[in-house]
Amino acid sequence: MPLFWRIFLLNAVVLIGATALLLGPVTVSTPVLLTEAAVLTGGLAAMLIANGLLLRIGLAPLQRLTRAMTTTDLLRPGTRPAVGGHGEVAELITTFNTMLDRLETERAASAGRALSAQEAERHRIAQELHDEIGQTLTAVLLELKRVADHVPPAVREELHQVQETTRASLDEIRRIARRLRPGVLEELGLTSALKANEFTGSALAVRHHIDADLPPLSRDTELVLYRVAQESLTNAARHAGARRVELTVRHTPAGVELCVRDDGRGINGAPEGAGISGMRERALLIGAGLSLGAAPDGGTEVRLNVSTSHRSH
Repeated sequence: MPLFWRIFLLNAVVLIGATALLLGPVTVSTPVLLTEAAVLTGGLAAMLIANGLLLRIGLAPLQRLTRAMTTTDLLRPGTRPAVGGHGEVAELITTFNTMLDRLETERAASAGRALSAQEAERHRIAQELHDEIGQTLTAVLLELKRVADHVPPAVREELHQVQETTRASLDEIRRIARRLRPGVLEELGLTSALKANEFTGSALAVRHHIDADLPPLSRDTELVLYRVAQESLTNAARHAGARRVELTVRHTPAGVELCVRDDGRGINGAPEGAGISGMRERALLIGAGLSLGAAPDGGTEVRLNVSTSHRSH
């Protein structure tokens, strides 16, 4: 039955009850007696209460739908509002759930294209850093060494300091290039990539616990696990002020779970930045579940649960 007719009938029931009350044994005198006024006031209160209860029951599914609309976040796929009510109300909730399914699918597809383009751009920048800037700095080092062999000792010491600065810059560029393009991930696999020295900062002590019996994972899944771990460690070092981190990758009955737990200051209700949003986007790309929260002993804990039945290919 359409919503209009349901509300109309609810109010009609109340009005019919009021008419029956007036046509019944209840009479009104002039002037109105105190007992008659009390009866009419009680009848009016009863009708208003009945009308309010009937409308609340009839419109309750719409209130649940309104709450779902205000709390829905496409980066946090969750349960859908239960289909309740009848007629147009149930159809509206069903349509909303269908719309959410379509939006999440389209967002995952667009996120996949965006992340693929991002990885391609990372690869291009890393290649340019290695081939152009890296080779240029290497040539500068060789030239400084050649010049240092033909200058007075006083100037030679200064040139050696310039050489060390240039060498440190070259090492930093190579480290950035490796972070942009995880070549070790493609060459040696996920476990070696997670344990690579350039994966973490020198000031952060990381303990690795990686199961040896991890199931076969697609290239996209390994890349998402690597990038989420990389972003988690970066946040722990730069924003949380952590000194120790435990990185765990274990084989679960459903698939694979990545857990990064630090001893930093924690999130403390801070708004999520671009890094965390990027992790959520990557998790959606492979149908994984991502959760961030406080670690049991303080700090921050990041968990990524990948189901092997939803691996990306």
